[in-house]
Amino acid sequence: MAFVKATPYARKVAKQYHIDLAAVKPTGPGGAVLERDVIAAREGRQKRLEVPVTPLAERMARSMNIDLRNVRGTGIGGKISKKDVLNAAGRGAGEMVPGEHREALTGMRRVIAEKMTASLSIPTVTVTTKVDVTELMAMREERNRSSAQHVSVNDLVLMAVAKALARNPRMLCRFDGDGIIYVDDVNIGMAVALDEGLLVPVIKNADKKSLLELSEEAKNLARRAREKHLSPDECRGATFSVSNMGMFGVEAFTPILNPPDSAILGVCAVSDAWVIREGVPRVRKVMRICLTFDHRVMDGAQAAKFNLSVREHLEHPESLFL
Repeated sequence: MAFVKATPYARKVAKQYHIDLAAVKPTGPGGAVLERDVIAAREGRQKRLEVPVTPLAERMARSMNIDLRNVRGTGIGGKISKKDVLNAAGRGAGEMVPGEHREALTGMRRVIAEKMTASLSIPTVTVTTKVDVTELMAMREERNRSSAQHVSVNDLVLMAVAKALARNPRMLCRFDGDGIIYVDDVNIGMAVALDEGLLVPVIKNADKKSLLELSEEAKNLARRAREKHLSPDECRGATFSVSNMGMFGVEAFTPILNPPDSAILGVCAVSDAWVIREGVPRVRKVMRICLTFDHRVMDGAQAAKFNLSVREHLEHPESLFL
């Protein structure tokens, strides 16, 4: 395909309306296609070039070098779907090729798919905060050496979240049509990964528990989740969720809301990093926390303040061990 000289914005507009830049008459300096040229081409050939298409179908068509103008859409209003692109490529939606195999959605996987699809319809934002956990890790190690009941980093994060939620009660809310419902209970949903999916058991009234009580309950819920011994009630009633990917070495990610919760905190791995302290570079233990929130019910400043509250507890761990 020959290179077409065009401005970046002209390319963006052409991509948005599925206009072939090679077919646009340029009027810019040196024969470059400008935005106005693309708009003129769109206005002159709109019916033929503008194609309603789902984002997934558009990506698939681009990867398969399929011209969407030649694909018949079977969706509402003639929108082109994944199935239409596969049919245009000579592969029906249900057809398999060598090396592929089909696995039916289990009950758990199906529920996750439905909830995550519903979650993506919510306007969300993720804010990330860096936390110095050097003292936290040292205090945890010292405490675990002198106690039969060990506490994990996850236990300490849950404790910090519970305290931060108690100080920031407006984080505990959900969207309700033309209003916002606020709740009093600090019920933390704790994501537990299984081979076949994800369960989110709930620690009820987490802000009223001591560190040892919270640690024991979190470990018990996680163990029974993996053994599939949780009751349905133990996975209901969350008002906030936590997803910890630190044990997998993940340094940053965007957690997806667990409806009807309006916020979820992603916890990342602890790693060594250079930090300037009093003008001197030092190696410290650093962790990132990533908060995704429903922008319909809260704003970035509120979310950032909550992250700072969590950070304050993690950077001053004596508040967690009391």
